[in-house]
Amino acid sequence: QVQLVESGGGLVQAGGSLRLSCAASERTFTVAWFRQAPGKEREFVAAITRAATNTNYADSVKGRFTISRDNAKNTVYLQMDNLKPEDTAVYYCAASTGYSSASVYSWAYNYWGQGTQVTVST
Repeated sequence: QVQLVESGGGLVQAGGSLRLSCAASERTFTVAWFRQAPGKEREFVAAITRAATNTNYADSVKGRFTISRDNAKNTVYLQMDNLKPEDTAVYYCAASTGYSSASVYSWAYNYWGQGTQVTVST
């Protein structure tokens, strides 16, 4: 049973930056970030394969967010720059122990973290 712990969320002004971390209890294959805003469905944000050879981003965050990983620490990061109020959401880390592609689909991930709140003020 893989355990995922997110950290790094908080309150930031528009245009600011945050870095989220997702620490896994053991090695994982592809890891992704999803987010869910109040009253909205959960949506894909970014994903990275185990060797970091492939990444995938939602159009809404391309050029502003960067996903990376440190396999020695079993940790994946999401650097979020130029944050906008519409980025406000609970951000969830998700890991796959089976799929090796940077999937955008939540069903490809079999372990999920508890989420961390990101709030961007105007």
